[in-house]
Amino acid sequence: MSQGDSRPRQPFLRVDSLTSGYRQVPIVHDVTLEAHRGELACIVGPNGSGKSTILKAIAGLLPPFSGTVTLDSRDVTGCKTPELVRAGMGYVPQVDDVFPPLTVEENLEVGGYCLDARRIAERKDAVLELFPRLTTMLQRHAGRLSGGERKMVAMARVLMLEPSLLLLDEPTAGLSEELATRMLGTQLRRLTDAGTAVLLVEQRAALAIETSDWAYVMGSGSVRYSASTAEIGADSSFGHVFLGGAHSPEAESDPALDL
Repeated sequence: MSQGDSRPRQPFLRVDSLTSGYRQVPIVHDVTLEAHRGELACIVGPNGSGKSTILKAIAGLLPPFSGTVTLDSRDVTGCKTPELVRAGMGYVPQVDDVFPPLTVEENLEVGGYCLDARRIAERKDAVLELFPRLTTMLQRHAGRLSGGERKMVAMARVLMLEPSLLLLDEPTAGLSEELATRMLGTQLRRLTDAGTAVLLVEQRAALAIETSDWAYVMGSGSVRYSASTAEIGADSSFGHVFLGGAHSPEAESDPALDL
């Protein structure tokens, strides 16, 4: 849902007071957040603030110590990733997000593992329309692709099942500023315009806030601030108070990538 849209906000994901971590050691504490249908929400904050950890906990990769996770009004707290996928969640991790020995086309087909042949073909056409650059590399092995190209394949693979909620961990890593802007401002906006709820963790804080509808700022494992990006844009002190006035460094350009 683009800013200024008058449609009612409809939460697909609701996280209430979630605490999680590794080996019984809590890393994120009492996190509450939402992802709404038709909206792009971002989680920003300094390195080590727990951004990726909360995404893994939502995706079922880390156990909840306390709190709840709800998908479309269904309590899925403690459910494993395969069950969450069946409930409409898609998750693209920061690393290890493709199957390197498989071709791009085979990665897409693996993403549609539970679909019949006709539906796989339909969904393949749909994701290739979103990422047209992949049409020229369907027979290339994913392990031979650039970092940006692999990220495209990872997103396309997850989208094969047409999730209602898409979780993305650092989707612009390795992309130039221009391509990162195109991904967040164009590709992901096409998904939200179609009704998908998108929640992403992003180091490019300024760009993420600029292209999102809602932002959560994390620090020391907790959500320290949350607001619509329209409100944030109107607050001239926000960058200095919550982000230390810092801007994320531009990633290296990936000249082979054309989203």
